[in-house]
Amino acid sequence: MLRNRLIETARRMKPILCGGQSLRSLTQGANSKLTTIEVDDKSGIATLSMNLPPVNTLTMDLMHDLIDSINEIESNRSRGLILTSSNDKVFSAGLDLNELLNPEVERLRLFWTRFQDLWLALHLCGIPTAAAINGHAPAAGCVLATACEYRVMLQNRFIGIHATRFSFVISKWMMLSYQSVLPRRIVERALNQGKLFPAEEALEVGLVDEVVCSKEEALSKCAAFIATFDKANPLARTLTKRMCREPDVQELLKDRAGDLKECVDYVTSPLFQEGLCNHLKGLKSRK
Repeated sequence: MLRNRLIETARRMKPILCGGQSLRSLTQGANSKLTTIEVDDKSGIATLSMNLPPVNTLTMDLMHDLIDSINEIESNRSRGLILTSSNDKVFSAGLDLNELLNPEVERLRLFWTRFQDLWLALHLCGIPTAAAINGHAPAAGCVLATACEYRVMLQNRFIGIHATRFSFVISKWMMLSYQSVLPRRIVERALNQGKLFPAEEALEVGLVDEVVCSKEEALSKCAAFIATFDKANPLARTLTKRMCREPDVQELLKDRAGDLKECVDYVTSPLFQEGLCNHLKGLKSRK
């Protein structure tokens, strides 16, 4: 049953079965102010950089551009995707918390739906994916990293989902994305503590695969990982990847409306709003 569903999906997969543009035209045409795509003509690997100063906060617009860029790369014969940041201090600071502060309900619904869409686009991307984490990756920045198949991180950076520090309770699909990389007991403890792992500790527990000294080295390591799939049939690889990841995805897809309702109900609750206000005040006092 699962294999038949995957094969039926494959029949509709433009990224694997037909690429409409050359890699060079992709490089020229898919960039925006918030994301940049560079394709290596020799390797065919696309590097997707987040470019929203100061800290690549996942705003509505940045998430929209990331989804478009991932889909564009996937549909244009690229051999792999490396996600990184144009900011060497921060990979992504996570979701735009201003969208969660006293939100207008319909906009909050759109915001959370877009975050769901972004995770699905990256988690199910048909080509090999790697994250060159050249800056700090807290909260949703960590979620993006765990959606990739491989993670290379610079020294003296931190990564983790620290949602409990600002009173947020993450969705189960976010926990499963974390848990697909780390053992359950480590995930449970880290989530409850709101833990941010220094790069060296992240390597020790398996949250990242390598720790390096420079962004150039991180990109090189990511490219080397993507090259390990050269002998695999692209379609068979994609179907196998999606089969492996289906349980995590189904947790979201079986009830997206329910996840959305839970998010809206919790974010609009006095408990969360009070906690978020205190967190934002704390951030301002440290500036």
